[in-house]
Amino acid sequence: MIVDERIVTFINSLDTENSEILEEIEQEALASDVPVIRRETQSLLKVLLMIQKPMSILEVGTAVGFSALLMSEYAPEECVITTIENYEKRIPLARENFRRAGRESRIFLVEGDAAKILKTLTDPYDFIFMDAAKGQYIHYLPDVMRLLTPGGVLVSDNVMQDGDVIESRFAVERRNRTIHARMREYLYEIKHRKELVTSILPLGDGVAVSVRCDGKKSGEKQNHREGKRDEQTS
Repeated sequence: MIVDERIVTFINSLDTENSEILEEIEQEALASDVPVIRRETQSLLKVLLMIQKPMSILEVGTAVGFSALLMSEYAPEECVITTIENYEKRIPLARENFRRAGRESRIFLVEGDAAKILKTLTDPYDFIFMDAAKGQYIHYLPDVMRLLTPGGVLVSDNVMQDGDVIESRFAVERRNRTIHARMREYLYEIKHRKELVTSILPLGDGVAVSVRCDGKKSGEKQNHREGKRDEQTS
């Protein structure tokens, strides 16, 4: 928990229920110890999708299909979702959940290692949701950037690692140090890439929201305007 638990409880107490099928799938997943995105993160996704109105979504990490189904309910009806999953035991469950929700014609599950599959994809995506192996985010990024449309949104979940990411590497358990280092590198990269504007939110277990701007950041625009003004006054 990276935010005061009482605040999170209060925020979630204001939330409304999801659709009946989403509520069922969430309860089934939690009963089987399968993680699903947290309620506060669900709310953020809903708002971002309503603002962005993407026509194509890529999800890296399907699990049992909960987040893909949630996104399908808040994206435009014509939106097509591609989702990648490598864990064989969860793939049949996800497919069945898509069928139960009547969304199998809109959600396409690709089986296999995301690092390999991403390299084979060529279609652009307006919205990309990263919720897979946290130590791999930095390795996925080059292909994610290649696939993300100008003005597109990248949402990266669980970037705070239960708060460990802010600790010194020596304060982190030895077995977690590689993931710790890679996540810090990832966060630095998405905050400093000229093609992205990124906000890192202390929501759930940390969510990074990035917009692809292709280098046209406000600071650069301001410098350009100031340069033009200097030319005019000289």
